[in-house]
Amino acid sequence: MISLLKDMQSTVIKYAEVLSQVLRIDVEIVDNNLVRIAGTGMFKDQLSRNMEEEGHVYKEAMRTGEKQVIFDPGKNPICKSCHKKENCDETFEVSMPIKLDEEVIGVIGLVCFTQEQRDHIMANFDIYTEFLEQISDLMSSKAREGLEVKKMKNVIEMLSNTIEKIEQGVLIVDEKNIISNINSTAFKMLDLENRPQYIDKINKTGNEILNFTEYELTIDNKKYYILGEEHKIITGVSTFDRVYVFTNISTLEAISTSVSTTKENMGLDNIIGESNEMMVIKNKVKKIKSSNSTVLITGESGTGKELFARGIHMESDRSDNAFVAINCAAIPDTLLESELFGYVKGAFTGADPKGKIGKIEFANNGTLFLDEIGDMPLYLQSKLLRVLEEREIIRLGSNTATPVDIRVIAATNKDLEALIDEKTFREDLFYRLNVIPFQIPPLRERKDDIRIITHHFGEKYSKLFKKNNVAFSDEVLDYFLKYDWPGNVRELENVVEYAMNMAENNGIVTLSHLPKSILKNENEIGITSLSLETMEKEYIKKALSLFGDSQEGKEKAASELGIGIATLYRKIKKYAI
Repeated sequence: MISLLKDMQSTVIKYAEVLSQVLRIDVEIVDNNLVRIAGTGMFKDQLSRNMEEEGHVYKEAMRTGEKQVIFDPGKNPICKSCHKKENCDETFEVSMPIKLDEEVIGVIGLVCFTQEQRDHIMANFDIYTEFLEQISDLMSSKAREGLEVKKMKNVIEMLSNTIEKIEQGVLIVDEKNIISNINSTAFKMLDLENRPQYIDKINKTGNEILNFTEYELTIDNKKYYILGEEHKIITGVSTFDRVYVFTNISTLEAISTSVSTTKENMGLDNIIGESNEMMVIKNKVKKIKSSNSTVLITGESGTGKELFARGIHMESDRSDNAFVAINCAAIPDTLLESELFGYVKGAFTGADPKGKIGKIEFANNGTLFLDEIGDMPLYLQSKLLRVLEEREIIRLGSNTATPVDIRVIAATNKDLEALIDEKTFREDLFYRLNVIPFQIPPLRERKDDIRIITHHFGEKYSKLFKKNNVAFSDEVLDYFLKYDWPGNVRELENVVEYAMNMAENNGIVTLSHLPKSILKNENEIGITSLSLETMEKEYIKKALSLFGDSQEGKEKAASELGIGIATLYRKIKKYAI
């Protein structure tokens, strides 16, 4: 059995010596295994002795949990089994149980060997037994403390093994900020070169994001920022005072509650398409996977620009970090700046008093996707340009620059060069974004992908609607190939979803299952459903055909079309005319 008194033997010996000096008799103390762990006088040199054969009074005290007083040792019935009962040299004995709650963890034995000792005890019996009870209670309290500390140490040891396996950073410090424990996750998040011995300072910044508190740590005169929680530890163990459980700021993008998209990250394998046009783009993505250069994705609405942005992120060396997306057209101009850059507490009237971390900081070490970049207001374009050039941001209301390591991917369905002519988009920002350009072709220019995309969405919605063995008729697939899909892949998905709702289980999707919005006269298909870009391309081709391909002809064509000659050359290049 576990002996709590054995674990605190040095303390028990001191109590035995105090009792012996006060009572002027010999004292011995046994644990719950009847092993003598303390003794004075004749017992002093007989520690660790097992009392099983002669400790009958101690056994009774343990059994009953009550104090045992033996006035005539050797003649008392309790002593009848003792092998020394015929020649017992003891004159008086008191056995006081040491109890922890209802469990007896040991016994204090007072043993008189002379009549003088007996008379001394009997003369002050009540006082001495009360003192004995107090000593028993003190040892019980010490044993409890030792038990709690032992339990806590076991818990802490178990936790130390556990914290190494969790994904959050854990930092444990004592009252003087000396580091008692730091897990490898925290070590990696803080990007420390060596294990620090202590933290110079730990301060709250005043910012609280998504119920997490931001802390500023100073280690070796370098500042670190963590976002998490502080917990006070009450253990009785001086080396454990506070524990900080924190996460990398960038990982919180997954629970951001604003318009920042939180879809799962998708690799190139999740982008449906095997046409030559798509394979060229996918191969181009793979070539830039180790690059940190900015990317500009252009293409009509519904072509899947965000999917490609996520694909670029997942193929890159930043794939383990955050992908933060923000739609510049979906947020009012007055709020877009605070969404991007964040703000400190009290930055402006109506601001969250706790402050806020912006999406750019959320994306630190990861990828920032700016969708509909053509809708960003001019004054913010200059601030974004500064971020791209200086790689740092300043929160609203602050004068402190925070370094950020991000890759920026921007996307638009607008002609940014035309916006530059209109003075609504900065030319210098365009060149900073357009380092690696991607143009996603519309669905009508990659008709080889229509069948595979149709079957993909068919499987998706048949599972969702729990419909089995639903197929598309050749008539429908042929019609899809003739249709120009002005809404691109997004429109095709909507049409398939509608059709799967209308189709019967184990049935065939026919033209009757398609929405009326796409059921046009075959002669109209390709004319009334042309996009503006397609119509623009056709008009430029007709104008050049009419006025000629010379410089003079192009000038006349531009004049008739109502555009500048520089814009005409840009359109010719864009449409490969």
